[in-house]
Amino acid sequence: MSDQNTTNQNQLNIELTEDVAEGIYSNLAIISHSHSEFVLDFIRMMPNVPKAKVKARMVLTPQHAKRLLRALMDNIQKYEQQFGPIQDPEPQIVPPMAFNTPTAQA
Repeated sequence: MSDQNTTNQNQLNIELTEDVAEGIYSNLAIISHSHSEFVLDFIRMMPNVPKAKVKARMVLTPQHAKRLLRALMDNIQKYEQQFGPIQDPEPQIVPPMAFNTPTAQA
């Protein structure tokens, strides 16, 4: 019986609401950081629309950012093993951006 209690204590109950489950489409991410946090802004750019909007922002500790990096690398490796290499035919061009926000400070 104690093994079952230990298992139940190690489980995390995660709730996923309908609006969050739908997800948000993003085709650009901007990452910035300070000494204490990483900020990931997920942006949607549309053709012939001169203004792009930040659709979601994640703020992570450096430790969680590194864990996210490892998890993404692991998942990309598994994806490519199953479906083949991910092709990126577009050159890595950063579009010109003008932010009306102050520089991050801690």
